Parts: sequence; C-alpha cells; structure tokens
Amino acid sequence: MLAVVPVREGVLPAGGIETVDECGGRVLLIGSGSAAAATELAGHAVEVTAIEASGYAPAAWAGALLRHLGGEDQIVLPASPDGRDLAPRLAVLLQRELFAGAISVAPHRVELARNGGLVINEVRPVTAFVATLQPGVRGADPASSSAEPLVTMLSAEFDAEAADAQVVEVLNPDAATMDLAESQRILGGGAGLQTAEIFAELATLSRALDASMGATRVITDRGWVNHDRQIGTTGVVVDPKLYLAFGISGAVQHTSGLGQPEHIISVNIDPRCPMMQLSDLAIVSDANAVIAELLERVATRPAMASDA
Repeated sequence: MLAVVPVREGVLPAGGIETVDECGGRVLLIGSGSAAAATELAGHAVEVTAIEASGYAPAAWAGALLRHLGGEDQIVLPASPDGRDLAPRLAVLLQRELFAGAISVAPHRVELARNGGLVINEVRPVTAFVATLQPGVRGADPASSSAEPLVTMLSAEFDAEAADAQVVEVLNPDAATMDLAESQRILGGGAGLQTAEIFAELATLSRALDASMGATRVITDRGWVNHDRQIGTTGVVVDPKLYLAFGISGAVQHTSGLGQPEHIISVNIDPRCPMMQLSDLAIVSDANAVIAELLERVATRPAMASDA
C-alpha cells in the first residue's frame, strides 16, 4: 500500500503519520515544503518520495499524481480536510472505488466507520482502491530510530487549466468551531457537569483558553451539546496535545477515542475513576465549581492574555 499525504508549508496534516504507518512506511508527500515535512517521519517511513507543489489545487494535484500512482493498487490518504478533498478526485481519475472514513486498511480488508461510529462495516476489496484513514483511530507506531528518512524528489506537471477550487484566503483556525479531530487543546465535559448552562460556561472557558470544547455521549444524548462535539469511538476520535476532562468518569468508549494526548488533566470528585487514573494531573474537586472559578480568573487577566 502507498500513503499519499498532502502537506502545507512543511507540516504533515492530522493523521499523516498514522497513514504512513498503516502503509508500512511507503509514502508520497505532495504540497509546499514536502521535503521539510518528511523530517516528521523520522523513524516511521522507510520509503519517502515527494512532489513540491505551491498553492493548494486538488484537481491539478490529482492530475499530476496519475503518472506516479498507476502501478499502486492500494492508495491511502489521511481523512484530514485536504486528504478528503484529494481522495475522491484521485478515485475518479484512477477509476477506482473510494472507501472513505476507514478505521483500518489492509490490501484485502477495509473497516469503515458509519453512523457516527455506531456501525463498523467490513468490506473485502477485490480490485484496486483509494481509501481515507480516520485520524486518531489507529495511533502512530513508536519511532524505531531518530534517523531522518531519505527523500526522493519527483517531478510533476500541473494543469493550470484544471477546473479547481480557488483559495481566496486562508484563515487561522477558530478553536470554538474547528473539527475536534484537528484540535490541539480540548476541554471535555461529562456527566459530572450538572446542567446545560454549565456546558455553555465550559464553551466560554474554552474560547478564553483558545481551546475546543467537547463532551461525552451521555451529554450529547441529553441534547446539551451537538453530536459533532462528542468525543469517543461513537463520536469524534481526537488526538490533542492537551486534554482537560471536567466531570468525566472515563468509560472505555470515551477514553479509547482520545488518541495519545501528551498531557491529560482531570477534575473529578472520584479520585479512583478511570479518567483520573489516566491523568498526568488529577484534581479531586467539584468540576462545576472549578469551571466557575476558572471563568472568574480568565475574566480578570485580559492584559496577561494579550501579552502571552
């Protein structure tokens, strides 16, 4: 299998390393700073090729990739925003079936998450295909070394006349509305938070800390938070650098959807619950009161926030 990973300004997208590992270390990078992005694959990739492309143009990119992909039977892209744009264009040009939203990809077996993760469909392809792999589900393999991979640069011809999306402006992500799978800092709330109003406060606190707000399934089932904010195997699988859990007990359906955060902070009245045991910092306290206190503190430090 071959991973095709679109990059921007030398940065891999969410799920990029996971996709490379799923394909056994074979990867073709395309985008601006593609060679620089390869440094993130140290210890992961064994065969790296790259195409330098300025500006994001998925139709032109797909056309340019054709000459390099004709002999590849299984092509896997991360289900990042750019990967979701590029994958269907490749599938159409290659005249192949597209398996979108996979949680596992092998040459003859693909598992697909459907209905918000409530259903897992298994398909067994008999012909060549294109697939997208959900970020955060598989997890990245531990790096086997610190050596940077050797990158082979490929040439490509881009069709300037291709009917393509036109980038008008690139905006910085808004943590309050961005896809949870892309967020690096998340404040999550669970059944320990007592009312819908507390979740409105949690959302306010998240914005003040430039973080995203998430919730457990019991909360979305109550209708207090939209389903797209649900974290877990039956919601959105995330992989933040920092996760703050307020009033979350840590059911396996939730914790298995957390990926591998670098740091976890948990606030709960039960010191023995699974979420507290997983945390780097466990605070035994009423999460409702802690949120209210934090809101008061951030409200009194606008100068500090602007200076940071």
